[in-house]
Amino acid sequence: MVGRIAAIHNFLHVERHKDLTGFFGLFECESDPEISRALFDTAGRWLAARGLTTMRGPASFSLNEECGLLVSGFDGPPVVMMPYNPPWYGTLVEAYGFTKAKDLVSYYRPNAVPTERMMRAVAKLKERYRLTVRSLDKRRFWEEVELVRDVYNSAWQENWGHIPMTDAEINYMAKQLKPVVEPSLVVFAYSGDELAGFGLALPDLNVALKKMNGRLFPFGWLKALWYSRKIDTARIMILGVLDNYRRQGVAELMELEMMDAGPKVGIVNADFSWILEDNLVMRTPLEKLGAQVYRIHRMYDVPLDSGASG
Repeated sequence: MVGRIAAIHNFLHVERHKDLTGFFGLFECESDPEISRALFDTAGRWLAARGLTTMRGPASFSLNEECGLLVSGFDGPPVVMMPYNPPWYGTLVEAYGFTKAKDLVSYYRPNAVPTERMMRAVAKLKERYRLTVRSLDKRRFWEEVELVRDVYNSAWQENWGHIPMTDAEINYMAKQLKPVVEPSLVVFAYSGDELAGFGLALPDLNVALKKMNGRLFPFGWLKALWYSRKIDTARIMILGVLDNYRRQGVAELMELEMMDAGPKVGIVNADFSWILEDNLVMRTPLEKLGAQVYRIHRMYDVPLDSGASG
């Protein structure tokens, strides 16, 4: 076996965005353009036979899951639930004729512990907009999931490439995350009695998982358990604010509350990923907090009627 690809006809994407875009994902390949061309040709033909005119990716299987090809920032380890690939993947993809559709940027802030000045700003935001923040209540886990569903499918609806998550998708993701979420790093923001936003930071489990060397037994699980105590970075992977409460400091408030909770559970560094390159509403506050772009993932497009698909 020298390569792998999935071709994806996402009916929800076509319905929502009114375009004939199909996707490729689960892409793995040796550093050989002949192999990658065979993979892209096969996926492209499958999509074209279904009336789709553009192939976009990588997305495994949509922007709600792992997506984007790492094109910048290869000098560090993988981060939990973010794609990681060798540098030559970009060369193979672009040699086939793919061009950039959108960049997804990742920010990093070491020593992400809020200063006293930042926490005073938090207090002012709370007072000015009648904002409160609470953490996840695991005793009411599935009721909390319902709140997440409402925020997620509303807050991102105008974002590039977004499609709503189905009930089955959200329930599946919730089941996967339930054993590993740290309740203090999952926050809900309210304006008065109304839900305004939701944020989720996940401890970077890759720190522990890589010590298993791909083996659970006989001692891999013990290594993972031991090294999980050494996790000092969290990925802030979801941060959504409902329309009526944007530009009121809700996103900044949730970020700072999670950063403030981090040291109590050993988390002192923050990865913020991913964010659309043109989403300045989210990027500007992060930069004001001192976070810097350290990785870029890229979504690519290729027209299926250009002959590139062989």
